[in-house]
Amino acid sequence: MRKFFNLPIVVLIVVATAAVSTSAQNALRQTSVASPQLAATTSAAVTASVPTTLPANQAIINSLSSLPEADTLVYINPQRILNELVPKLLPAKDVEGMRKGFEEVRKNAGIDPTKVDYIVLVVRFKKPTADLNFQAPEFMVVASGDFSADSLLVMARMASQGKLRDEKYGTKTLGLMTIDPIVKESEKNPFLKSFTEVGIVSLSPNTIAAGTPGYLRAAIDAGDGKERISTQALNSLVRDPNALISFAGTPWHSFAKSFGMLGTETTPRAARCESKIGDMYAALTMDATNFMIRGVTNADNPDTAKILANLYSGLLRYAASSIPDPSAQSLLKGLAITAEGDEVLLRADFPQQMVIDLIQQKMKPKAMEAAAEKPAAKPVVKRRRTRRRH
Repeated sequence: MRKFFNLPIVVLIVVATAAVSTSAQNALRQTSVASPQLAATTSAAVTASVPTTLPANQAIINSLSSLPEADTLVYINPQRILNELVPKLLPAKDVEGMRKGFEEVRKNAGIDPTKVDYIVLVVRFKKPTADLNFQAPEFMVVASGDFSADSLLVMARMASQGKLRDEKYGTKTLGLMTIDPIVKESEKNPFLKSFTEVGIVSLSPNTIAAGTPGYLRAAIDAGDGKERISTQALNSLVRDPNALISFAGTPWHSFAKSFGMLGTETTPRAARCESKIGDMYAALTMDATNFMIRGVTNADNPDTAKILANLYSGLLRYAASSIPDPSAQSLLKGLAITAEGDEVLLRADFPQQMVIDLIQQKMKPKAMEAAAEKPAAKPVVKRRRTRRRH
């Protein structure tokens, strides 16, 4: 048992078991497939099959609304990936082996990975310090679902063999650990100092978070109602709650914050430009026959949107013509970039079988590929030597 409970596995379990609350789970099961129309509003993106039930995206927004401010979010839907995508990509025996592995995790750790509803990775950029030094962004993974957060913390403490120390913050207790190899490397590279310490904390009975200590403290404050994530950011993230993976971010705002355009930690500066240009969303989803990519980036106004769409389309055509791989060319040519209003939209539909064949081909061991491509050796025919008679 001790061999199983080592800290990396505990952290992996935390990352792999992110889920919504029980109410969100019920809401997700009672909703129909969301519309992928990117230009539509959030209320029009999802239609609930039961009128008295919250739309799936609203349930997710509610469950994440107590997170702290964020500049980049990544949403992963393990339910669809494990139940719909993985069986298409892997042989049946590998899928069965995976499920047996999940059963072992459930028996040993009390967590069933197949019950995960979604995983969310959150990143926050920081203003420069008073001495004008760039600061690395903070990150956090939040997990919530049908498990005991306190039990996971106990497992983490056991696995750390005394390296996880407690720190009281507000009404919560953080478990902090110093990563010695990174501490050593940070002596050569000061940029790594922000990653020398990680932490874990129980935000609620069924919600646990792991990440940089400063961001975990911000999560505790957000739970108390301070500086919470904006509804706009969450609306962008879950335009389609049935996406396999989606991403939302504000790169221009992140740049402005990190490089002092909004001031420093000690000296704030009013923003001179409130433009949302560059704010983006992208998602990968699937239906019965296709994989679909949907993306959008804010261009501030229709003219800029058309200019950017033309620029991106030209770069895409150049990339497609420069790549020798026919399969990669086919994928790039399937991307459509258009301007609609003040947004630049990205759309692509790829037949599932084409993508699956491509992935399976790339997953083959190189030795097998070489053996398949190597022509069969011709059998050596031994000539019989005869003696000449004199």
